[in-house]
Amino acid sequence: MNAETAEREMMKLKNQTVDLGLTGYDELFMSGQERADSRKPKVEEIPLAELTPFKKHPFKVKNDAEMADLMKSIADAGVLSPALARPKEGGGYELISGHRRLAACKTLGMDTMPVIVRRLTDEEAIITMVDSNLQREHILPSEKAFAYKMKMEALKSQGKRTDLTSYQVGTKFDAASEIGKGGNDSRIQVFRYIRLTNLIPEILQMVDDGRIALTPAVELSYLQPSEQEALFSIMDCDEVTPSLSQAQRLRRMSENQTLTDTAAMQLMSEVKGNQVEYVKVPADSLRSYFRPDTSMKQMTETLVKAMEFYNKHLERQRRERDAR
Repeated sequence: MNAETAEREMMKLKNQTVDLGLTGYDELFMSGQERADSRKPKVEEIPLAELTPFKKHPFKVKNDAEMADLMKSIADAGVLSPALARPKEGGGYELISGHRRLAACKTLGMDTMPVIVRRLTDEEAIITMVDSNLQREHILPSEKAFAYKMKMEALKSQGKRTDLTSYQVGTKFDAASEIGKGGNDSRIQVFRYIRLTNLIPEILQMVDDGRIALTPAVELSYLQPSEQEALFSIMDCDEVTPSLSQAQRLRRMSENQTLTDTAAMQLMSEVKGNQVEYVKVPADSLRSYFRPDTSMKQMTETLVKAMEFYNKHLERQRRERDAR
């Protein structure tokens, strides 16, 4: 090796850097704990005006008892758990988790809220948004439906093998099973929920209200939108809902292109085997006596108990009159 070549090799060695896994010169003199602390997510106080909801956020922000409790907690102790957001092109931040906290802070007249800011891809943001919201105590079927679909499509965009149309065949990476873990649902149940996204809004609302069960609703999701609209008109007018058997027959008629308005009316007019009489009372006339988040089932159960109490009261009055 001549002198010129040796000098070039020495210059290469001099310019080489050794990767110690450190992100800055200052970390070289930090302790292990200080280094770990420096890499923890930083919480920032972000102005509420700079936070925008996640695009097509499937989870509803409701003014219910849970929101009232959250507002009281924030008013008393502040926001204890920071929200999560990502920077937007052109400025501001897109909220990934913390939509209810944002609504509560706005209602309370606050200017800022604590937020952890992370740079995430669209797919990473969707998966994080869905996973964080599935931990909520009360989730509507429609919320699960669109959340599961969004996460499935995000996994597909990441290159994961998924199938949005079939739940009979497994894959090497079983996306449906993975998604179901967050909501305590089986892979088949995940696909059932995703099917609900094919329902028109009016029928999907009936599912959220508990008027149509999940399994019949899945069968109805195979009807064409125009067929669903005609069916909803019948259900709304006659105040009836299909049983599972009726929903299955409606689907077969749709697939055979024999589902006319007349056929649907005849089918829905059939008396179900377990059909019982109902006293119909407008829900609006009862809402003032219950908490905003009380379901129809809970209101019905309370009304039955109230009538039992009232009958006991009448019986007690009758016995007192007879004893005189």
